[in-house]
Formats: sequence, structure tokens, C-alpha cells
Amino acid sequence: MLAALRPTDNGRPLIAVVGVNDATETTDYLMPAGILRRADIADVMLLATEPGPVHLYPALKVQPDATIAQFDAAHARGADYVIVPAMSRDDDQAVLEWLNEQAAKGAFIIGICAGAKVVGAAGLLNGRRATTHWYYLDELLTRHPTIQYVKDRRMVVDERVATTTGISASMPMMLTLIEAIGGRAKAEEVAGELGLDDWNAQHASDSFRLTRDFATTVIGNRAAFWKHEDLDLRLEPGMDEVSLALVADAWSRTYRASVTSSASSASPVITANGVRILPDAKPTAPMRGRQLSTYVYNPPAAALDLSLEALRARYGDKTAGVVAMQLEYPTQRAR
Repeated sequence: MLAALRPTDNGRPLIAVVGVNDATETTDYLMPAGILRRADIADVMLLATEPGPVHLYPALKVQPDATIAQFDAAHARGADYVIVPAMSRDDDQAVLEWLNEQAAKGAFIIGICAGAKVVGAAGLLNGRRATTHWYYLDELLTRHPTIQYVKDRRMVVDERVATTTGISASMPMMLTLIEAIGGRAKAEEVAGELGLDDWNAQHASDSFRLTRDFATTVIGNRAAFWKHEDLDLRLEPGMDEVSLALVADAWSRTYRASVTSSASSASPVITANGVRILPDAKPTAPMRGRQLSTYVYNPPAAALDLSLEALRARYGDKTAGVVAMQLEYPTQRAR
């Protein structure tokens, strides 16, 4: 895997994270950029298909660095690596055409979570080994029957294409990419900043599947609309964008709460590694419900663990389990 991921030349790599404007998965989009930028082993750009902000799902809104057209104009040779998050649809022609163009120029394509469906729709997984989020696996294999599914691996590389399991797998995937580009010592340094002792590709695939408890908990939480909460996530300059993404993602996936970001002004809030987050609430909007920013001021791994523990205390074990299952987070599943 490391050999396959190593850069093809000695220059500083260029990495593009691409998304559609109307709905791109929150952590899939923000975590790769945040982890790679803190490593400072490559130039990392957040891209969108069209001008304007990227509305992330299930929470947050980001001002990207450029559109794909602007990127192409400035970087005719293309990116060295392209990271593909889960998106609201797999058939966006602008994305599919751009991915094929980047691959033809030599870019290494990395599909994060259900971003594998987008990579598959571009024809880049035909005949290759791959994986994806457990919920979308059958759909991916039905649409692309030549794919060779690899079980019990969080990350799979086949030639110039990589795929991962669910949302949380972008953390070990990015650390592996950092190791390939910058060496083991750099990857260990960044892992320490994230709050991780180690990372690897091991995965217990059978632990993640659609169960009766999962389905009934989701249905029950959706039906109990009178218990639904509006939760405020206060944005502050210098926040860790990876912790921010994980906290917003986790609390938004309970089917019991909606997360709205707020700030002291309507201007973009610049995170620790230069991501521009656009607040949802108007500057004069009152604070609502529980403020979640307290969890953000922890290393990313701790921010997620603390959020899941708080979810367990607030909404119960089953709801916390539903969130961990959606994130395909093995540490919590093992508890």
C-alpha cells in the first residue's frame, strides 16, 4: 500500500479534495484536508463543482478554495492525488468527467467512504479490488459487478485507486498517505496530534451491518419529533477542523438533533489549518440548546469519543450505537 501511494516525482505533491456544492459528507470532506494540511507534506485544496459554498451533510457549510474549472486553469498538469468524499449523488457529470481527466493525467484517486460509489460511477473501479461504507456495499457491487470486494480491510489500494470503509476510515487513510509521502516519523507525529497511538488497515467487517436494533432505533428517533433538539455549535477562529467535523457529524446522526453553527459575525471562520467555515446562524440569532463547541477543543480522536459518550448519556446506548455504526467507527463498536 505504501509503495503504491508514494509520489511519482520528488516535487511537493498537490492534493485536491473535490465535492458537489449541494451535499458532500462533512467528515469525508474536512478530515482529509485538515489532517494533510497539518502534516505540511503537500499542497491541499478544497474544490467544488460550482462557485459558492459547499453545503456539507449532515452539518456545516464551507467556502472552498476553488472550483474545478479554476483548479484546471491554474494546474494544467492536474493533481497528484484526488480525494473523493461521499456525495449526495453519484452521477454528477462534472465530477465524473473531471475524475477521469485527473486519472488520465496520472492522479492517484482515493474514494473515501461512499465516495467509492462516485469513483465506481466514473468507471475507475472496474475489475479492481475495493471496499466502501457497509451500508452501500451491496449497491456498489450490484452496479459494478466486476469489482472484487476485499473484506476486513479499512483501506484497499489497487494500482492508482484507493477506497476505504466508512466515514471514520479517512483518518487512517490520510495517515497512511502521509507516511507514503513524508515518512513514518511524520505520520507518527500527526497521529499523536490526532490522539492516536497507531493506525492500520485491519477491520472487522461483519461488525457493521443493518440490524433490527439499528433500524428500530432510527425509526423510533425519527418518529419522536417532540423530542427533537436544536443544538448550537459555536464557531471560533483557530478551531481544529477535524474535531469540528467529527463533533458536528456525530451529533447530527442521532435522528434526535439538528446541529446549527453560529459565530459572532457572518464572515467565514478560519480554522487551525485554513478551512473557511461559514456560520449557519445570523449574527443576531440566539444561542439554542446545548453548545457543542466544548467537545471540539479536544484532539480529534478524543472529540469523537467524548461526543459518543455524551450521546450515550443523553440519548441512550442504542442511539450512540447508531451513530458509531454510521461512522463505521470500530473503537466504539468494540466497547
